[in-house]
Amino acid sequence: MSAFDAIVIGAGQAGPSLAFRLAATGRRVAMVERDAVGGTCVNTGCTPTKTLVASARVAQQARRAAEYGVVLPGGVGIDWPRVKARMDAVVARSRDGLTRSLESTENITLIRGHARFTGPQEVVVNRERLEAPWIFLDVGGRAAAPPIPGLDSVPWLTNTALLRLDALPRHLAIIGGSYIGLEFAQIFRRFGCAVTVVELAPRLIPREDEEVSATIREMLEAEGVVFHLNAKGLAVAPDGAGIALRLEGEAEIQASHLLLATGRKPNTDDLGLDAAGIARDALGFITVDEALQTSLAGVWALGECNGRGAFTHTAYNDYEIVADNLLNAATRKLTDRLPCYALFTDPPLGRVGMSEAEARAAGHEILIGRRPMARVNRAVEKGETTGFIKIVVDATTRQILGAAILGVEGDEAIHGLLDLMYAKAPAWVMQRAVHIHPTVSELIPTVMGDLEPG
Repeated sequence: MSAFDAIVIGAGQAGPSLAFRLAATGRRVAMVERDAVGGTCVNTGCTPTKTLVASARVAQQARRAAEYGVVLPGGVGIDWPRVKARMDAVVARSRDGLTRSLESTENITLIRGHARFTGPQEVVVNRERLEAPWIFLDVGGRAAAPPIPGLDSVPWLTNTALLRLDALPRHLAIIGGSYIGLEFAQIFRRFGCAVTVVELAPRLIPREDEEVSATIREMLEAEGVVFHLNAKGLAVAPDGAGIALRLEGEAEIQASHLLLATGRKPNTDDLGLDAAGIARDALGFITVDEALQTSLAGVWALGECNGRGAFTHTAYNDYEIVADNLLNAATRKLTDRLPCYALFTDPPLGRVGMSEAEARAAGHEILIGRRPMARVNRAVEKGETTGFIKIVVDATTRQILGAAILGVEGDEAIHGLLDLMYAKAPAWVMQRAVHIHPTVSELIPTVMGDLEPG
């Protein structure tokens, strides 16, 4: 038996930060990781995909060069091995740097292997028993495969496998028209692949307002992505060296590769949670209270595995909540957090708080401010006028309920509204702010001054 002050299982976005923080207080920490340090974000999520987004954007800008008076003789070509090598190098830099830090930090022992509970405060890794009064789970999640007829008869890709391809797909079919699917659709279309997206819902990213869904569909269709929405009777079958997708009432889709982008499930099915009495919900997520403690005292679940946020920034905030509460006697809780995220298409979507539909459903009388990006000087000057700014405000309190900025730099400009919402400042504070010209953010005060009943 090896005794520690804390055991952290999973080196994703919350785990290492917590390990460093605990080790700095003199506590002995076992950092357990069965696979690559850095978790999904570093290895198969944010870091590699946003690196690909950058390469795909350069390719698209090169195709549009003549619009800006720039002549590129010879056309635009994609060297996938070099694109992939750049992506892999960026990933390795982040992963290896974090690994070295964990290995060299005093009071942290990095243990490679799969951890399973054998009792309330005890786990086994590589046949070695570890115990600690504090145990933290940051085990993440993985791609889920829906029950599609014929799926077991064809090769298919997850987001992880797609990143490992040695050659570009001739025709990439994507099942799932939400955030992951749409980012990959644009990336590979810009790399010259034929791309078809199949979505069972009537519209893309249905959690967003309809105008967001419609605009994103229009901008991707303009780049050549083909959509099949409200798909019925989906089935797949082998088709020579490729895959055939069959839909009721539609022509067969013949693809060379198939990506499933239909959601994720937590990595909680092989942790021995039952042996420790740690509860999970019907979907396998570890249940936690507002301070992220599980049903077992002394055990906390952070990041994607708790079902309370599937983003790097929410995982990191989980770490901050737990560390502050344990080490500083704070009383931070999950409900202090505002929902915020981005869709990293180009242009991106930045989102915070409620959508218009959510605000109405919650019973708010609302005011709405809108501004098309075609009336934002920065967007016009850059030649990127797709999208709009939309802000939803409570008509009585003038508190900002939510916002969407779909357009150039929308993923950055949204933070001004996010900060104002955390400060609980009314809309007029932003309306009177003076922003720098020419930027996207400078139009937000103008939008606040044009609020109208929704």
